[in-house]
Amino acid sequence: MAETASIVSGVARRYASALFEVALEGGAVDAVAGALDSFDRALGESADLRRLVSSPVFSADEQARAIGAVLSALGIGGYAANFISLAARNRRLFVLPGMIEAYRQLVAAHRGEQVAEVVSAHTLTEDQVSSLATALSGATGGKQIRIVPKVDPSIIGGLIVKVGSRMIDTSLKTKLTSLKVALKEVR
Repeated sequence: MAETASIVSGVARRYASALFEVALEGGAVDAVAGALDSFDRALGESADLRRLVSSPVFSADEQARAIGAVLSALGIGGYAANFISLAARNRRLFVLPGMIEAYRQLVAAHRGEQVAEVVSAHTLTEDQVSSLATALSGATGGKQIRIVPKVDPSIIGGLIVKVGSRMIDTSLKTKLTSLKVALKEVR
């Protein structure tokens, strides 16, 4: 299983590196990042799109046609659309979330930033994101932090913050699970 994950992450890094190089040459690093963020948001919001991306049941042609329609509906074009379409034609859509994350990391490194993935039960306001970025910047030695917010109602409340290889989980779901385990041990 670990070997499969390593192969998948290697594929994601190679695709993302190629896209980054092309976007950098074309002066479109930010435009591509915005388009990929838009697609990633749609992926998070649509169970059907997640199924299309992750299911091996669909043929390459079916995936390519469906992805073309999704990209058109989202208004995604240029390098990002070509990249996502290429992943569909090459039967690599299941790696697309990893590719997007790898691209974000390359962009952040290029800008001298560090990416922080923040999972919350509800959408964070701009003030909350800004305050969190400031706090995380202080905790990482003054590095500029770029927040990638995600919403997962199942965590009930609190936050799960991933910065590099570190993770801070203050979610109510985790706290309740820990309490449940502790209560079982008392018996």
